[in-house]
Amino acid sequence: MTIHSMTGYAALDRDLGHANLHLELKSVNGRFLDLNFRHSEELRFLEMPLREKLTAAIGRGKLDCRLYLQPNNAAVPQLAPNFQLVNQLVGLEAEIRAVLTAAAPLSVAEVLRWPGVLAAEAIDAERLQAECFALLDKVLGEFLASRAREGARLADVLRERAARMRAEIAKVEPMVPAAIAGYTERLATKLREAVANLDEDRIRQEIGVFAAKIDVAEELARLVAHLDEVERVLAKGGAVGKRLDFLMQELNREANTLASKSVSAPVTAIALELKLLIEQMREQVQNLE
Repeated sequence: MTIHSMTGYAALDRDLGHANLHLELKSVNGRFLDLNFRHSEELRFLEMPLREKLTAAIGRGKLDCRLYLQPNNAAVPQLAPNFQLVNQLVGLEAEIRAVLTAAAPLSVAEVLRWPGVLAAEAIDAERLQAECFALLDKVLGEFLASRAREGARLADVLRERAARMRAEIAKVEPMVPAAIAGYTERLATKLREAVANLDEDRIRQEIGVFAAKIDVAEELARLVAHLDEVERVLAKGGAVGKRLDFLMQELNREANTLASKSVSAPVTAIALELKLLIEQMREQVQNLE
């Protein structure tokens, strides 16, 4: 399944003759789906059906939808006379001329200039809805494609960071025995100096307990397991944002533990590098649906 970013944009116009229908979709990241509509007054009746279609197609993100009907200046307006109003004017003229017999008759030009006699051809609501839905299908297709392209790019970034984390973790494993051995020797020396009469068995026992506390094998194994799950989720695709966000928390927890248990400067440096990579991944995950 495709991974989608929550960032996307698409806009198209549809020629309706004397007017252009403009539809624009723009989204950024958000915890839930937040739809915000901006439209001209004559298109208000389309908000609910558009909301239903967008809700069915988009899972998460703050989405702005702009819908406008704009005059087409390049088109020749199709004017149609209002014959009902013309007939009213004819009747009124006859009544007035019965009283004012010397009054001049209305000319055709005067009738055409009368407010409301000539009007541009209106688009009925049924056709307007059909045209809007057809335009939405195209805009939505481009919009989802832009989110898919961005999602693929973010997934590649996450895979690259995960690979770098694996490389850093691999460096730690051969360091651990030598680091523990060196620290154990230093600790034994300090114990002997501090307690001259402490027997060797007791020293080895105390050192063994402490060595178990600073052993990071479990943390390294969990880090690898979490990275395996990150790659599995990315390979599966779909709505991965929340799952990956949880995994970032778990990775960060293990990196913190690795840093706190480290007894060597190189291991500590690697733990800090892991935390940096995890934070970079978390920033990218925040943009995934």
